[in-house]
Amino acid sequence: MIQLRGVTKKFDNNFVALDNIDLTVPTGTAFGLLGSNGAGKSTILRLLAGIYKQEHGDILIDDIKVYNEPCVKERVFFINDETIQYGGYTLVKLKNFYKGFYPKFSEELFEKLRKSIKLPMDKKINQFSKGMKRQAVMIIALACQTDYIMLDEAFDGLDPTMRIIVKKMLVDAIIDRELTVIISSHNLKEINELCDTVALIHEGKIVFNRDLDDVKGNIHKFQVAYDLDYVKDNFKDINILHFEKNHSIYNIIAKGDEEDIREKLNQKNPLILDVIPLTLEEIFIYEMEVLGYDSNEIS
Repeated sequence: MIQLRGVTKKFDNNFVALDNIDLTVPTGTAFGLLGSNGAGKSTILRLLAGIYKQEHGDILIDDIKVYNEPCVKERVFFINDETIQYGGYTLVKLKNFYKGFYPKFSEELFEKLRKSIKLPMDKKINQFSKGMKRQAVMIIALACQTDYIMLDEAFDGLDPTMRIIVKKMLVDAIIDRELTVIISSHNLKEINELCDTVALIHEGKIVFNRDLDDVKGNIHKFQVAYDLDYVKDNFKDINILHFEKNHSIYNIIAKGDEEDIREKLNQKNPLILDVIPLTLEEIFIYEMEVLGYDSNEIS
């Protein structure tokens, strides 16, 4: 597994990018790192890939420290959010470059993936479209057959068809060989479609780290109508994240067991009581509001 223990990372201007964070990523999971730009997501990935070195704490993959450890790095493939560094390579040259660093590289898997998306071998990558560049790096990453792949905003710029193709490649690898994938994104839809566990990062700190199903199943939106006038304090026995009144209609976002909350709302004899499905984005925004953060920063 991946572990970050008390990790702090600063940059030259003494800016604290990560502040004493703890994080565990189990093997064989698709793990999402969520947060606004500058929250610290990319810094975590670069630390895990051994590009950066932390000032404090430990970064471990299967109990081995990452930095300056080739035996660990050959098990990790990091896909940056930029592809400009590959521009002068053809796909065959880029493949051969990475093949020299990753002993488990599979020519058979590379060719199978390349043919499935019909990428040219002898055309320079700077002549590829943005989506083709992403696909090229992805098939090389998968062909290296590492235990861990880390993607930094890897789906930006991909059209819907290319997104489906790339996601299918990842899901197949997760199922076939227990690949562990860590995806950094500010796009909640991408995280929702791929990940089973998610951490929310804000200003260099972990706000929470949970199983995605638990997150979805523990927060509910109720739309209720009463013929009496109520305020939030009238519902003290309910863990309310957000309370909004519009005439006789109340929109209540609450955390806890759905049936238990429904029973408590029914005690005041509502005229109407409906449960409204919440998007993942709404869930995170309401949680952030409770914690005192500006929800506009992560919406």
